[in-house]
Amino acid sequence: MGEEAPSRRRTNRRRTVQPAATQRKRRRRIVIGTASAAAVAVAWGGYVAYEANQIKLNLEQAAGFATQTKDALLAGNSEEAARSADDADRYAARAKDATDSVSWRVASAIPGIGGPFDTTRQISDVVQGLTSDVLRPAVQAGAALSPDQLLLDGARINLAALRDAAPVLTETAAAADDLATRASGIDSTFVSQIDVPREELVNQTAELSSLLGNVSTAADIAPAMLGADGPRNYFIGFQTNAEARGTGGLLGGFGELHAVDGGVRVDELASNRELSLAGKQGIDLGPDFERQYGQSRPTTDFRNSNASSHFPYAAQIWRSLWAQESGMQVDGVIATDPVALSYVLDVVGPVVLPDGEKVTADNVVELTESTAYTRFGTDNNARKQYLQLIAGKVVERMTGKISHPQALLEALGKAASEGRLAVWSSHPDEQSVLADTALGHVVPEDDAPYAGVVVNNLGGNKLDYYLHREIEYTADSCSGDTRATTVKVRLTNTLPPGDYTKYVAGMFDNPMGAPAGTNLTNLSLVATQGAKLGKVTVDGKPAFAFTGAELGHPVYDLQFPIPQGKTVEVVYELTEPASSKAPVVPVQPLVDSAVVTTDVAVCAE
Repeated sequence: MGEEAPSRRRTNRRRTVQPAATQRKRRRRIVIGTASAAAVAVAWGGYVAYEANQIKLNLEQAAGFATQTKDALLAGNSEEAARSADDADRYAARAKDATDSVSWRVASAIPGIGGPFDTTRQISDVVQGLTSDVLRPAVQAGAALSPDQLLLDGARINLAALRDAAPVLTETAAAADDLATRASGIDSTFVSQIDVPREELVNQTAELSSLLGNVSTAADIAPAMLGADGPRNYFIGFQTNAEARGTGGLLGGFGELHAVDGGVRVDELASNRELSLAGKQGIDLGPDFERQYGQSRPTTDFRNSNASSHFPYAAQIWRSLWAQESGMQVDGVIATDPVALSYVLDVVGPVVLPDGEKVTADNVVELTESTAYTRFGTDNNARKQYLQLIAGKVVERMTGKISHPQALLEALGKAASEGRLAVWSSHPDEQSVLADTALGHVVPEDDAPYAGVVVNNLGGNKLDYYLHREIEYTADSCSGDTRATTVKVRLTNTLPPGDYTKYVAGMFDNPMGAPAGTNLTNLSLVATQGAKLGKVTVDGKPAFAFTGAELGHPVYDLQFPIPQGKTVEVVYELTEPASSKAPVVPVQPLVDSAVVTTDVAVCAE
């Protein structure tokens, strides 16, 4: 018999076999369920796309009506401004409501693709804030925002309109500034259709904030400064920036400006020859000022009175000198230059001198800073009278009937932004406001990255008319508490070949024995507070810099010649504190338009 086969353990399993019809039904349910989910997703996506289009259209409408509101305000059309502001607010509210919806917020939360949705929501928030918190209240300011109503005949300012609008302007300016900050903080996306409007919004809010801020400042201090509470008197200095000084140029002429109830007149125009040099008492501007500038007697000699780029120093000196000269204590000081006059002439039109010569926006700078020195090469008195005559004619035109007040205010604003129109008040409350504006032309007492490049002419000639400047301010990465920075300055003497008088191309003092046509320059770098100078070179060769201080900033001075037709390159290598503040590179208001390059990152706090 054979061996018995091993036994097998059996497991009792119950297997259920579904009928074919049941399996088909289950598959159908799965297919139907998947299709339903897909349909919901498509429908939701379509709805979001529809909302996006509606948001886009509403934002475009809001932007269009906002522009109409601004234009109507500037034109003095209060009714049109009110209607447009209401329309802008209505469309902005629709866009905001849509981006606050559940579906939009869900889309914003999806990782990887939610960014554009969230950015759009932030854009809508800012736009709605502009229409409700800025534009609609600004309509109440009325005449204060309309140059046609603000600037009356005879260049008289409507002070009542400014004062009435002051409270509203303060609130709207603050709201506009806050919204501009929020707009600049909105993240960019990978969608150009969103990034382009975002960039436009950033620019528009910044522009609106600046406009309202300027008008609010004017409403705050202009009424009193322009004689609403009693007559005001100002010293006005005309700077000749063909001979560079810290605030622009040599004080070449001056006058008195009188303001009563918003109306102004200028008289006593005279050349600097009327300012005597003997017997003057100086004023105390502090030990740093004395150490930096005292050797040239700036507080008693008008020729060196504005070597510092901090305009309040020059203003206080001029006020003191004029008080000793005339017995009048003025309420403030104003400074301007021929380039600013060209901006004004571009608006008010040319002036005609008694001999028929026409002075225009295109030729006033050349006439006053170049041609006059050739035409009156041997007669300084005649030249100074000629320059006084031009200044007087321009002032006369400005204080007459103004056909284009908005354009005139824009021209003056441009001059102020370039430092070509500077104002100082002897009243501390007014000066504290002015110091924070472009009109103040101050060296700021804060620790933001700073590179103030200042040229002072040492030759007593007029060669800075031919000076061209290039300034580069760069910094290393933000790691650590300090970082290396470099300020590179290129100064080019573009004087063409030719015969020039000693007054134009010679030297008052020529210790270097340089040939005529050489520009002898004192170059100052007013650096960041806490900065340390490592090395400075002139045309690649190590140089020695005199070190001083101004309002908490270190100052590094060099003196060197710039030969005719040549460029001199100066490189300052420094170590500066890392900063979370934006860099500041002020441009001294000379004849040329300096080329400025800044590559200084804002460090994280």
